[in-house]
Amino acid sequence: MPIGSNVRYVPANIQKAEWVLADVEYLYKLKANNPIRSVYVPGAWGPGRCTGTLAQGTLPLPDNLIVPDATKYSTPNNPAAFLLPDGKTLVQLNPFTRCTAGGNVYGWRTEDVSIYGDGLRGGHGGSGLSSIGGSIRLGELTGTRPIRHALKINLWANKYLHYSSSNPGYRWPADRADSYAAQQYKGTNPKLVMGTLLAIPPNVTKASLGLQTPAGRKLFHALQNYGAYVVDDSAGDAHYLSVEKGVLEEFRATYGYDFCGTSGTFYNDFMKIFKALHIVDNNEPNNVGGGGTPRVRMAPPIGN
Repeated sequence: MPIGSNVRYVPANIQKAEWVLADVEYLYKLKANNPIRSVYVPGAWGPGRCTGTLAQGTLPLPDNLIVPDATKYSTPNNPAAFLLPDGKTLVQLNPFTRCTAGGNVYGWRTEDVSIYGDGLRGGHGGSGLSSIGGSIRLGELTGTRPIRHALKINLWANKYLHYSSSNPGYRWPADRADSYAAQQYKGTNPKLVMGTLLAIPPNVTKASLGLQTPAGRKLFHALQNYGAYVVDDSAGDAHYLSVEKGVLEEFRATYGYDFCGTSGTFYNDFMKIFKALHIVDNNEPNNVGGGGTPRVRMAPPIGN
């Protein structure tokens, strides 16, 4: 849904972060003749994900699909969405892990949903939101077509996200906050929580921000026309966007510099964009994007 003409903006006061980072998501269309493998709850969030023993059904997966275990220094979210051979059912996991070729699969499995549904529920554990909806897909940051959907971002909960006895740290469309929200959500703005929709107001322009990179300008338009939902905690001084696996390599090959980093022209554009984000205060189930006339045309229905 695009942002609407009746949107009510509230300052988010997001500041420059040390890092630009990406939450890499694994998106697969599965074939009926793939080997059937068991799915288990992970044995740990850190190293040892592939030690779980609680079964959660099966998936038809190619044997060569491997996603490494976490390490002492890296505990990626690994949200994953699998479109089953029926062309309708989405199975979503987090943190998707498979340590050996042909082995079992690990990750908390959410309730299966239809790809023709509302696109809300999924494998982002901090918010309960989709592993595929809002993901920046291959070609979207490097091609000529505009991005025609809302995005997903991770913010540092300890600095930005709010929790109180009367505000449990989330709002629609999120259905939860992190289990540690009461202890670690220390933001002072009660309107900035899991599920908050953020967007760039119409009075802000690419020129006024001084954006220099093609990808920065593409993100600007997406965030002004559609916005982005807060879906997870960055757990440090970093701003994240959710991207499909392969986007980071495609970005580097196209532009000659990395998406992730702590400096550079794209880093500067990224931080200017995040500082320009405002809260869409009246984003509600019957008033998505603030309501009124959409800023841009709706994307077409899913093709088959």
